[in-house]
Amino acid sequence: MTEAVESAMRDHLLRDDGQEDVLIATYVMSTGSERETALIKNVIFPRDGERHVHGNASFTSRYVLRAASEARAAGEGVVLLHSHPHGTGWQGLSNTDWSTESDYERVARGNTRMPLVGMTLGGRDDSWSARFWFDRDSPTWAESVRTVSPKLTVTWNDEVREPPRITRSQQRTVSSWGERTQRSIGRMRVLVVGAGSVGLDVAQRLAATGVETVGVMDYDAVETVNLDRMVGATRLDAALGRSKVAVAARLMRSAATAEKFEVRRHEVSICDPEGLSIALDYDVIFSCVDRPWPRAVLNALAYTDLIPVIDGGIALDTLPDSRMRNGIWRAHTLVPGRPCMACIGQLVVGEVSLDKLGLLDDPEYIAGAKRDAPSRQNVAALSASVSSALLAQFVSLTAHPGSRGTPAPLRYILSTHVLEHSGATSGIYCSFENAVIAGNKRTPIAEHRDRWREIVEARSASKHGFRLRFLSAVEAYLHRAIARLV
Repeated sequence: MTEAVESAMRDHLLRDDGQEDVLIATYVMSTGSERETALIKNVIFPRDGERHVHGNASFTSRYVLRAASEARAAGEGVVLLHSHPHGTGWQGLSNTDWSTESDYERVARGNTRMPLVGMTLGGRDDSWSARFWFDRDSPTWAESVRTVSPKLTVTWNDEVREPPRITRSQQRTVSSWGERTQRSIGRMRVLVVGAGSVGLDVAQRLAATGVETVGVMDYDAVETVNLDRMVGATRLDAALGRSKVAVAARLMRSAATAEKFEVRRHEVSICDPEGLSIALDYDVIFSCVDRPWPRAVLNALAYTDLIPVIDGGIALDTLPDSRMRNGIWRAHTLVPGRPCMACIGQLVVGEVSLDKLGLLDDPEYIAGAKRDAPSRQNVAALSASVSSALLAQFVSLTAHPGSRGTPAPLRYILSTHVLEHSGATSGIYCSFENAVIAGNKRTPIAEHRDRWREIVEARSASKHGFRLRFLSAVEAYLHRAIARLV
């Protein structure tokens, strides 16, 4: 849910007189490859006489039926909420709460054809708990409840996703922000889209920080031309044409400090519905891509499905004699309450269709349109500045130093040594930000394409296939042996 929705529900449920209260909201579903997420969309406040407050609180049938009717008209599901004013942490269900939600499950499903969602607010620490009622017998408990804003806050269900054990190799990290923050960050599933110079560095540092599950999405392979930027990739990787995600997985396993570390390798395009579906399984996404179409997909995802996207990049400018004129790198976090890439000028929407057609790489089109060819300059010494800027955004988003969240978009200008805070604001008619909380009703922007599949299949069928598999098996064995020794 967004901060605005969470604040409205909390202000109603936590009463000045200390009594419990009830509330109804609506939700839309966001369906990933493995995960179902309910996005809380609208709050339906009770009218006079539609709920009873008497120490405990209860709904009236009139309130539930009215809310269910409004949800059905909007094509949304029903959420029943109640508060435990003295509760802390993830809340269970009393017999009365269980009976109430079980009884209204049939009403909600009959009207909306969607499962009922129940939620409880613990008043002592503003913690939320949630469950899906797929039938009347028993609920399916959620893994977490996330409030998405410049400060990402998560209440975890310890029984569904266990808190990670603090390891000896995390002592310095824990001393920086405490065990509670470390256990929350460690449980987040983080996806890095693009495993180039920036994405590869980001992925390794997430693993070293103790994040238990890190996914890397990229369908390309390492080439010799990548070796001056992809620190950790080897000449052998380039000679064998190893996939970038395989190299990232190897380096992350070496850097990981979590006791139970999981690498998820996704050789797929984020612009394909398959890649988009995978991205919906993650809690935070790093955008380390430089093409308009994939950036547009991730830009949309941050708002339609409430998954924070941390984006950035670098642009280098040279003089005619090849001396460096300037370098600019930037970083920003895309969440409701912060302007999108289009609004801050980092995404030209009109170029998305050109990218889809492959025209941005077509010399004839570029010459005919009198456009500049895409810039390919990059320097390992400076790409590290981009990854550090993105990771600083991640820390601000999840650890909230100074009790503040992510800053406005930042831009560093190398030639003048100036760090700028963007003054850009959200456009009133921004198509991305006006589609907030669309979930499965989002306007399709990802499209099925065969090019990335052909690249992956060609790599699998190459003459290096056997040697690549053999070396990967040897590396995996060595990593397991080292892990046992440590």
